[in-house]
Amino acid sequence: MSLALIPSPSQGVWYLGFVPIRAYALCFILGIGFGIWLSERRWRDRGGEKSVIGDIAVPGVIFGLIGTRLYHVITDWQTYFGPRAVKEPYRALFIWEGGLSIWGAVALGGVGVWLACRRRGLSLGAVADTVAPGIAFGQAIARWGNWFNQELYGGPTTLPWGLEIDQAHGGEPGVLYHPTFLYESLWDAALGFGLILAGRRFTLRHGRLFALYVAGYTLGRFWIEGLRIDPVGGVDHAVTLLGLRINQWTSIVLFIGALVHLWVTRDKGEDEDEDTGRIVVPASRDDASPGENGR
Repeated sequence: MSLALIPSPSQGVWYLGFVPIRAYALCFILGIGFGIWLSERRWRDRGGEKSVIGDIAVPGVIFGLIGTRLYHVITDWQTYFGPRAVKEPYRALFIWEGGLSIWGAVALGGVGVWLACRRRGLSLGAVADTVAPGIAFGQAIARWGNWFNQELYGGPTTLPWGLEIDQAHGGEPGVLYHPTFLYESLWDAALGFGLILAGRRFTLRHGRLFALYVAGYTLGRFWIEGLRIDPVGGVDHAVTLLGLRINQWTSIVLFIGALVHLWVTRDKGEDEDEDTGRIVVPASRDDASPGENGR
């Protein structure tokens, strides 16, 4: 049997006494933490007030966790409900078993960030442009959680970087699979660097850098999703529409939406003030009153 360059982990859970330490959760925590750290630095570089991104991230993460699971359950409902269900309905709450979707995280997480920005009088577009690279890098880190769970893999391959998947997770003995989790992780990391360079090279305000993130991520996600064979959106198969997975259709819609935003805002002024409120609060005014800061 060929040896895989990427063997699957023998376990993804360790116990500290009776407390389970799950690699899947750790990868997501690391991804979120790195994304917040990088975004905080970028915000400060723009003259922003200290800890603003960290404060905004709290409702964003809470709403995002709810959204990421909701999207998974809605598109993978057959796993938990109906005659073909292989898991009890209450296990839809077990986020450590996998099934955290970036689509739901960004959508509902964006609602939490918008509420926080509105309360502070900050521009959602400015915040979105600031956090875009951090989101990409965070996804690159979080994707390794799929490796520990032996999910998000593609079809059989003879390439030297093939991935071993055990039979309990749908693999076959002696067969190697495309490590699509790795492909997406590398794509996201490259996207993060590209966004930072684009932000330095061009003046991308009013949500345009975030739109560039959406376009770049969905472009990669479309072709990577096409390689996958793991069951997403069904018990033993992925739900498809006109030959494409649901996530591919989502990628198409969001990609078009991002291009539309870039086109519509192409002639918008590059000033630092927007009707939605102050973009950043100068760091020198940390001690100012809440009213002066536009909160």
